[in-house]
Amino acid sequence: MTPEQRHRCMSRIRGRDTKPELLVRRFLWAHGHRYRLCVKSLPGRPDIVMRKWKTVIFVNGCFWHGHDCKAGNHLPATHSDFWRDKRNRNRERDARSHALLRALGWHVIVLWECQLGTQQRRAQTLRSLDYTLSQLILAQAAPKPYSAAGNADIAAEHTVNYTPKSK
Repeated sequence: MTPEQRHRCMSRIRGRDTKPELLVRRFLWAHGHRYRLCVKSLPGRPDIVMRKWKTVIFVNGCFWHGHDCKAGNHLPATHSDFWRDKRNRNRERDARSHALLRALGWHVIVLWECQLGTQQRRAQTLRSLDYTLSQLILAQAAPKPYSAAGNADIAAEHTVNYTPKSK
């Protein structure tokens, strides 16, 4: 490719609304999960944010984030030092933002572009995602154990007074 052709190709690559991200968003929406997109106030600006369940989902491109697959291991022949450094910086930045999110109490889910490529792998990945989300929802919806002696205010809050109606 000439430099002009490469520039034209690279300029058309976007960071938002990619095909893998749209697949995941359609799946989540169809299964009743509601979310926000690219919340700027969170570290790493996650692709999908589910505030109710304190869960974020990153849909990463294998090449850009240096995944351990065929596309992620491929380095361009020209400017290979630049691309190696760029992908290493991306990996470090991702690790920092994931650690910050976990420290803030968020659940971090990372999906890779190669996991959403073929129909069979896509179905398996999305089933796994749905199972993971259902487990998070169940864990957060479960009542928290408490001792009546230590948490009298919580115990009083959960007490139901029942008085039968007189006829």
